[in-house]
Amino acid sequence: MKKVICYFFILLELLSCTFVYAADTAKSTIVMDMDSGRILYEKNKDTPLLIASTTKIMTAVIAIENKNLEDIVTVGDEILTMYGSNIYLEVGEKITLRDLLYGLMLRSGNDAAVTIATYVAGDINTFVKMMNDKAKKIGMNNTIFRNPHGLDDDTENYSTAYDMAKLMKYANNLIEFVEISGAKKWTVTSNKKSYIWFNRNKMITDYKYTTGGKTGYTPRAGRTLVTTASKDNLNLIAVSLNDYNHYKTQEELLDYYFSKYKSFLIIDKNNINIQNDNYDELYVNYSFTYPLTDEEKESIEKHVTFYNLEGYKDNDVVGEISIIFNKEEIYKENIYAKKNDNKKTSIFTHIKNFIHSLL
Repeated sequence: MKKVICYFFILLELLSCTFVYAADTAKSTIVMDMDSGRILYEKNKDTPLLIASTTKIMTAVIAIENKNLEDIVTVGDEILTMYGSNIYLEVGEKITLRDLLYGLMLRSGNDAAVTIATYVAGDINTFVKMMNDKAKKIGMNNTIFRNPHGLDDDTENYSTAYDMAKLMKYANNLIEFVEISGAKKWTVTSNKKSYIWFNRNKMITDYKYTTGGKTGYTPRAGRTLVTTASKDNLNLIAVSLNDYNHYKTQEELLDYYFSKYKSFLIIDKNNINIQNDNYDELYVNYSFTYPLTDEEKESIEKHVTFYNLEGYKDNDVVGEISIIFNKEEIYKENIYAKKNDNKKTSIFTHIKNFIHSLL
């Protein structure tokens, strides 16, 4: 009877995995933990494909990091060659860079993309170089940008699901990006007209755990989608490239991995629970969380190493803590020491008082 029950649960697990894979209709997919970078699911994650308007994630990153978002931008002739999804800017129109970024991300404005690129870098080619330089710095090793919008009739942008997940992980360190990519609506007034923009990304309105993202489509690239979603302190990134059913793919994958994994606090910088009598006070700079199943959490190991420095100074590195999972190191953090002068004074005073009590 026990064997029958065991086989039954194994069958359920296999069926659930089959269901998840069957739901994925993309040519390339990934689900990644945004905090740790752990890959929870992937299919052809390193296959370069056309990425359409998910390109604009990088366009937004370059603009946010290089210019003041309150700058007033004058729209130039560069918009005249744009087609497809636009926010219908006019030559000579004056609008803030922040508003252009909302038009870029919420409405996927190709005219906004070239206006931003020209303002930030002076010309499109220089801006594209900035995009590729940033891609290398982030570790997007299978990515090439040739324009800031994602249209692929004349020039083509190629990336992978894994690289786009890396980009989204990086972008979510920028507060302005998080605010813009997750907005449902934005109202704008320029010197020529007013706009009301609603986010065309249905994940924002239809999937309650979504915190941000960007859609894309061209006939050649198919439908592309990058999404961030959070539930119970678990923050996930989902990327699907060339997927005719992209919303369903991501909703079902996200639901599955939210149900399967929890975010565990492995290192708490406010309570590291590490002691060594050679040092007054120990601390680390960062907390570390990691997505695990209930079964996996038993496989986590903490290894602490001290250098036993003599005559250490305040805030010196005195050791390290490493986290081992399935016999692999997944994280390493320096351990620092503080000089507790108050503690030493207190001990000295206590000894002096004790001697005085004997006199």
